[in-house]
Amino acid sequence: MSEAAAGPQPLRGLRVLEFSHTIMGPCAGLLLADLGADVIKVEPAPQGDHTRRLPGFASGFFATFNRNKRSLALDLKRPEGLAVAHRLVAAADIVLENYGPGTMERLGCGWEQLRAVNPRLVYLALKGFLAGPYEHRPALDEVVQFQSGLAYMTGPPGRPLRAGASIIDILGAVFGVTATLAALRERDRTGEGQRVCSSLFESAVFLMGSHMAGLAATGEAPPPMPARRGAWGIYDTFRTADGQLFIGVTSDQQWARFTAAFDLPALAADARLATNAQRARERSWLLPALQEVIETLPQAEVSRRCEAAGISWAPVGQPADLFQDPHLLAGGGLLQTAISALGGGAEVGLPALPLEFGAGRERVALRRQPPRMGEHNAEVLAEAGYAAAEITALSAAGVVAAPVPPADP
Repeated sequence: MSEAAAGPQPLRGLRVLEFSHTIMGPCAGLLLADLGADVIKVEPAPQGDHTRRLPGFASGFFATFNRNKRSLALDLKRPEGLAVAHRLVAAADIVLENYGPGTMERLGCGWEQLRAVNPRLVYLALKGFLAGPYEHRPALDEVVQFQSGLAYMTGPPGRPLRAGASIIDILGAVFGVTATLAALRERDRTGEGQRVCSSLFESAVFLMGSHMAGLAATGEAPPPMPARRGAWGIYDTFRTADGQLFIGVTSDQQWARFTAAFDLPALAADARLATNAQRARERSWLLPALQEVIETLPQAEVSRRCEAAGISWAPVGQPADLFQDPHLLAGGGLLQTAISALGGGAEVGLPALPLEFGAGRERVALRRQPPRMGEHNAEVLAEAGYAAAEITALSAAGVVAAPVPPADP
């Protein structure tokens, strides 16, 4: 795809060096890359990002979070490799990393070491914890889901359960990019870069804010979501004749339309159900009564009535459904992405950033497929001023790792 046809690129012109693995760091790099920044993924030579080799459900991590990037496979443990990194940093706007505490410093690429090379650098550290007693601990998405109370709130009572996606890794990446863009704006004013940091634990805690506030306001500890006392009378999953739907009736006006759509005049006239607060108190008998009506109807008919009445509803979907979702297909919500685990360059539709730009409501595009390890070694080094003979010597010495050929179909 040509740059001119590559969709909106508001961050075009920014140079990013990404030292990362797994999800949080690569996701932050993905956000910047999709928005037009030139993101160079600096992978550890000779093996590259270990995410490339993860099995099972994690085998799609690399393809999901590494499109629109270039790959340089570099051995930072060698003096020559560190020299290459510092040379690249001198021309970079952003460095982002999500390695364990102290790793980048040991490699000679910590904040203090790199700011001496480039005082305008914005350095994004993506960590398990912000400053405090925990800051030297390693952390994982699932660890902080349990530590923050998110797992407690997600599972049924007595059975804490992590969320069904790596939401804290991704949220931490979003907060990190937010801080990075703020630091770039400040650099416009002062001319100086700075270190910014986002973390897993504090991102998970941020999600608990409303529960903390509710506890403070009522004096009652919030129960896990499966046992919660709902704020809305009708806000639940219902069985239809051939499937399940979630239905949410969140206002009195919606209740009037809902009862009309499902021909429920007796419930519409029942004084006990006049307001949402009253309906919430009557859920013990109201929901079973509604279930008796809804389960006699096909799912398509329940959907049609909710749609016509302006009621919030949704089928109980699964990830496989998203590949053929008509809304995503019509709106550019899936980008045809190569997944190396499939071999032969096979492509599938993976989610685009959930953003639109401009009056034309343009979506960001896929400009580069996820790179092979070291695919852009020569290109990146040449841009940094290395001569062809120098690049050959670095490759021969193993300072940069040769790119792996594409898999055969």
